[in-house]
Amino acid sequence: MPSLLEVNNLEVLYNNIILVLKGLSLKVKKGTIVALLGSNGAGKSTTLKAISGFLPLEDGEITDGNIEYQGEALTGLAPHHIVKKGLFQVMEGRRVFEDLTVEENLICGAYTQKSRAQIQRDLDKCFEYFPILKQRYKRLAGYLSGGEQQMLVISRAMLAKPTLMMLDEPSMGLAPMLVEEIFEIIQKINENEGTAILLVEQNAQMALGISSYGYIMENGRIVLDGSVDLLLNDRDVQEFYLGMGDNSENVSYRNVKHYKRRKRWLS
Repeated sequence: MPSLLEVNNLEVLYNNIILVLKGLSLKVKKGTIVALLGSNGAGKSTTLKAISGFLPLEDGEITDGNIEYQGEALTGLAPHHIVKKGLFQVMEGRRVFEDLTVEENLICGAYTQKSRAQIQRDLDKCFEYFPILKQRYKRLAGYLSGGEQQMLVISRAMLAKPTLMMLDEPSMGLAPMLVEEIFEIIQKINENEGTAILLVEQNAQMALGISSYGYIMENGRIVLDGSVDLLLNDRDVQEFYLGMGDNSENVSYRNVKHYKRRKRWLS
């Protein structure tokens, strides 16, 4: 299957001082779900912002490497041009327009479309995935629950008709049952619409549960990648992301001060 997105040896610098990404490379193939996992501060969100063109808004810049989407260079393009090419980022923290209604938020996502009839068909499709949004259609987005806002921003992304949707921490702040529902719908969107997903997520178990391939980030680099089966059976992934220690080591976590983890990412 051909690659939809290719990131090659990417370096990102903030404020001309802080090197956040240090030669990062990854690929997303058409129609797949790819998980990007890592601890806080590893550079996951920076990776997405580099791809979607948001770095200049935060005094960040790409200093080396390149990004290609469907064979075309993305490096240096403005975010609105990148959206028109079929790539949409759903940012961390939901980022709804709180003073606009659900309807108005959704229409914002469809700004690249010209046909009103097509927009209506796409709205109807969103309501099939998220029926609650139809009931909240005229309500201000700021008055929605956290879960409803997450549904709204995913639907807003769908209105842009992306070939690749990048999701940054979609489970953040949501109840476990709602997280399961959101992830099930993400999987359905991938299967039914053919939309590829690049998923940044702290809940590694949920992310790997719907993905076919995964990357592990540490300190701005990819330290491990492979199929989901490979990652789920890796000792480092089990310990650092799935909470599964090695019973043979008889590790006690009761006295945390004296617990010394083995070195990460042993080769």
